[in-house]
Amino acid sequence: MSIIARHLTHIYSKGLPGETVALDDVSFEVAGGECIGIIGHTGSGKSTLLQHMNGLLKPHSGEIIVSDMNIGDGSVKKVDISKNVGLVFQYPEYQLFEETVVKDVAFGPRNLGVSEDEISSIVRESIELLGLDYDAVAEKSPFELSGGQKRRVAIAGVLAMKPKVLILDEPTAGLDPASKRDMLEVIKRLRQERNLIVVFVSHNMKDIAELSDRIIVMNGGRLVMNGSPKEVFARASELKSMGLSVPPVTEILYEVSEKLGLEFKPIFEEREAAKYIAEQLKERQR
Repeated sequence: MSIIARHLTHIYSKGLPGETVALDDVSFEVAGGECIGIIGHTGSGKSTLLQHMNGLLKPHSGEIIVSDMNIGDGSVKKVDISKNVGLVFQYPEYQLFEETVVKDVAFGPRNLGVSEDEISSIVRESIELLGLDYDAVAEKSPFELSGGQKRRVAIAGVLAMKPKVLILDEPTAGLDPASKRDMLEVIKRLRQERNLIVVFVSHNMKDIAELSDRIIVMNGGRLVMNGSPKEVFARASELKSMGLSVPPVTEILYEVSEKLGLEFKPIFEEREAAKYIAEQLKERQR
């Protein structure tokens, strides 16, 4: 299982006065089981890229191959894409519509023609995988649940279709700190238990550093960085020039390093950062 993008280009309003190049010759690969974080300022091409990964948008040139399917050339059926790629939009809880949690989670597999016996077990498994108590929430209206629980139900509805790729647009946006922490743990558990490829967009650099194996940085429709969190956040000054930030601890370390003339090193944990600064200052005194 993999995702391969080759020379992906997409143009909005092509040939019209408002023509905008949203993706410009974007190429990358994602291996099975990887978690990829995508960052970039508003209008950088992040959301357009996500929508190419599940076939909502077609490229004007180039190709995107998911699980050996070229989903950008129009030859692959939408149902086959849905079986392989699950897309969770920002604030997915606003897309809940059924009377009960069970009915909402069952909607996808039922439309894929899955048998009712299978649907029952799939729905229970999906709800429990998201850390929800099945017996407690199954027959409740989704609208009786907390914001964090609603979001988990929405994600369970996508997981019920058994995708091999899970795409998340701002998965922790708008959640309180406890619900945000729960959501991060859910994403980690999904990777471990389903061995999914996870691709997510976030403006929260702490989340990006914590979850990602690799980070893709978009700017002006182009892929400008592609590396591990430490490789990408080591280029803090370049990120800042694009209007992007770095994780909070890394930001403090960057500012201290600039002020004291220390070598900057991307670190994401407070204790590790404090230890590094102390070691650097001790080394300077020798």
